[in-house]
Amino acid sequence: MTETAPRLLLGLFTGFLFGFFLQKGHVSKFRVIVGQFLLRDFTVLKTMLTAILVGGIGVYALKALGLAALHVKPAQLVAVAAGGLVFGIGMVLLGYCPGTGVAAAAEGQRDAFFGLLGMFLGSAIFAEFYGSVSTTIMKWYDLGPVTISGLLGVPSWTVLAALSVVALALFHQLEKIR
Repeated sequence: MTETAPRLLLGLFTGFLFGFFLQKGHVSKFRVIVGQFLLRDFTVLKTMLTAILVGGIGVYALKALGLAALHVKPAQLVAVAAGGLVFGIGMVLLGYCPGTGVAAAAEGQRDAFFGLLGMFLGSAIFAEFYGSVSTTIMKWYDLGPVTISGLLGVPSWTVLAALSVVALALFHQLEKIR
């Protein structure tokens, strides 16, 4: 499937904006990420949770307006756990997640370039073994295309509202810790 130039440019622009906001929020700074690991600085948690909520609200608003369609991917529990393990090891070793690593590399942080190299290498290895992985690990505990709202039997807006309330309460509690 090929995309049109305007759609590709829109993706490039939104990716640029995301990186810009990561950088302006100091989330691409090593000390901020380490502070999150040490439970001393919750900037990363607050930024990412806010991005998830704003993104979720935006996606479901576009869907409600008929401007977008959801393509829910299957919940492949073992594959997600394995991917999360690889992600976690990489993040602990490097001190960046993929988004913050790219933002840090764009800032010129030399250590982040090793992360970019790791992302490209990991992607190449996954692509090379995708055939065997897709018929084994990706099939183990595959729940199919499910959503939280589908599992709970409630509207998506209810889940987003509940997550927003939880996030606000969490943010309030985190401010008390500081």
